[in-house]
Amino acid sequence: MHLDHILPVVEQPTGTVKVTLDDKGVPQYEICLGVAWDNIPLTNNMLEVAHQAQAACFGSLAQRSQTSRETIQAFLDAMPEDALKVFDINLRQSWYTAEVIAESLQRANIFKINDEELDVVATMLLGEPTVPGKLIAEDPEKTRRICRELIARYELDMLILTCGAIGSYVFTASKESYVATPKVQVADTVGAGDSFTATFVAQLLLGKTIREAHEKAVAVSAYVCTQRGAMPLLPAELKA
Repeated sequence: MHLDHILPVVEQPTGTVKVTLDDKGVPQYEICLGVAWDNIPLTNNMLEVAHQAQAACFGSLAQRSQTSRETIQAFLDAMPEDALKVFDINLRQSWYTAEVIAESLQRANIFKINDEELDVVATMLLGEPTVPGKLIAEDPEKTRRICRELIARYELDMLILTCGAIGSYVFTASKESYVATPKVQVADTVGAGDSFTATFVAQLLLGKTIREAHEKAVAVSAYVCTQRGAMPLLPAELKA
């Protein structure tokens, strides 16, 4: 597979992440410092792409350095007003701050977060005391209230909440979509979250409804969990 790119070559080494899987196939990450993606310079080519972009997905991890954070923010600011800007928060280790999360939400119109990350964000940004990993399971109404408070505070179009085996939700200011997680034989979960996001965004760009996009994203993500590796070839029925 050949991927075109517009990022310039920098002197820092290619980013590396050591990934290990626990006995349930859940990945653990050791993320190395001082790598190329910590030093992404802003170029005119990048801004030209930004001016035409229909969608961009960005996270908090790539913003741990000031250089890359400023580049990402400038790219988002240069995008068209009606473009999809998806903040897939992706909290890793200690590489995030309340300031970076808030600034990212101010630039996003779609926020994707999992249940454990929601506990962290609710505490950091809303002052909501939560028990890590317990919020959605023990207090679903509080979970809904927190999600809608984030939508209102940061003027988001929607918030996607993934909850592992429990299922996933898409919230707007007034509506809610829930899809249960299919029961599949899990090979590993690497790439499941990114495949969900990519499918959801692609479906919206094709003019599908939130519900249609949600259902397709869940189906693709579940299939990825049954395969080894992050980018398996999808069967024809999922690509249709």
